[in-house]
Formats: sequence, C-alpha cells, structure tokens
Amino acid sequence: MKFILKKLVKNKVVNEKPYPKNNQTAPAFIIKDEREFEKEKLRLIAYINQTQQLGESHFDGKESHSFGILTKTEWNNMFYKHLDHHLNQFGV
Repeated sequence: MKFILKKLVKNKVVNEKPYPKNNQTAPAFIIKDEREFEKEKLRLIAYINQTQQLGESHFDGKESHSFGILTKTEWNNMFYKHLDHHLNQFGV
C-alpha cells in the first residue's frame, strides 16, 4: 500500500499547491464518533507547539507512515496543507 501511496499520492500531498476543493476523504479517516471540541482543540494546539519545539531539523529525513522518508520541506508542506485544509473546511 505504501508503494501505491508514494507513486500516486505523495507528490500531491507534499508539494506546495493547495489541496483541491471537495477532495474525497479516504474512508479510514472519516470520524464517526462524537468528539469534544475543546479537548480536540487543545490536543491540536499541543501538537502544533510540539512540532514547533522539535524544529525542522527533527523532521528532515524522518519516515512518514504513508510516504516513506521525507525532507523537512516536504514535511512542512504536508503539515501546512493539512492544517490549512481543515481550518478552511470549518471556516476558521
């Protein structure tokens, strides 16, 4: 599966172009249970703070579960695009 993701999806995820509007979500990522907004918001803020504290050098050459080894720029693009996509999705 990782091979397929690397060949077909990776470049779309780690490049600098924004995600297209109305992109389909893979079924495995659809949240079906109830979540507490404040709890999830604090969890997201903690992840952002941790990522910032670790710094870009921590991520350079790290392996992604889905895409294999990524550069710090690829990690940065992926983090930014994913967060930006969801903030826009919910009008934040």
